[in-house]
Amino acid sequence: MEDEGGKSGMTGWEGRKRGCLLGAFLGDALAMPAHWYYDRAALARDYGRVTDLVAPKNPHADSILWRSSYAAPNAKGEILHDQAQYWGKRGVHYHQFLRAGENTLNMQLALELLASLRACGAYDARDYTRRYIEFMTTPGRHRDTYIEECHRNFFTKYARGKKPEDCGGEDIHIGGLAHVPILAVWYADDEAAALAAVREHVRVTHRGELVETAARDLTKMLLAILNGAGVRESIEKFGNGWVGRQKLEAWAKRTDEEVVGGILSPACYLEDSFPASLFLAWEYADSLENALVANTNLGGDNCHRGIVVGALVGAGGAPVPERWEKALLGRELLA
Repeated sequence: MEDEGGKSGMTGWEGRKRGCLLGAFLGDALAMPAHWYYDRAALARDYGRVTDLVAPKNPHADSILWRSSYAAPNAKGEILHDQAQYWGKRGVHYHQFLRAGENTLNMQLALELLASLRACGAYDARDYTRRYIEFMTTPGRHRDTYIEECHRNFFTKYARGKKPEDCGGEDIHIGGLAHVPILAVWYADDEAAALAAVREHVRVTHRGELVETAARDLTKMLLAILNGAGVRESIEKFGNGWVGRQKLEAWAKRTDEEVVGGILSPACYLEDSFPASLFLAWEYADSLENALVANTNLGGDNCHRGIVVGALVGAGGAPVPERWEKALLGRELLA
């Protein structure tokens, strides 16, 4: 249904689940062109205030791809394909070939996870990992210039002969939470199954106590919200190990830029990025549009923060802007 403001209402059980998925994918797609801008003046100069799904532009003022390198040990580890030529060059946008409304690599892989769940009827790590390897090693599948360290580490081990189940490595980045909303929605009525699937899945590429704890806590928040609890209530209850109500209320008296960029780093490390995501979802719990616009224009690792923020606020039933939903590429795969 739509309200007078051109927003799709996400009420009821199925509506909350769809809102959670749309919120996660929109959080990533909206932030994609502004991803990893740390100079907010440069972000404003290049894009103005981002309020719609737009395409990325070259050059990217804050790109550090010129400092990065990845050489596949052999064909089994070849995941960059024709994108390898852009590594080591200045000004290259991390997502330069993605279209407006298209998702970055981790959320493209989230669609592979969703396809696996539908095919198997339940989470199957072997089936997902097979799809993951096929997706990453097939030229032209993702068209994303940047590939996160977790994927590079996985395929370096895989290329050297390790079994897929042994290729995950220690990781402390918020990208490890990108697929949690998919599994939370799939197992929305079974907390034990949701927590087990999330733990097993996250370990495919991300291992370590910090990421496992964050994934567990996010799962509990999403399940509570999907089952009718309030967004703020759920964040305060299950996110207390990361940020409590007193701190959230204190931060809400400051500007978003003072909180994310001053108190908390806008970078990808979980110790700051997860609390930042919880703060934004708590602050803008009633408006998906305001939440994701605020997150996007804060820069840093706004794509992965946006997935978390969008999933939490979307699960709460906040209306989804109709113009965003229509512009999201691949939205029909979420039905």
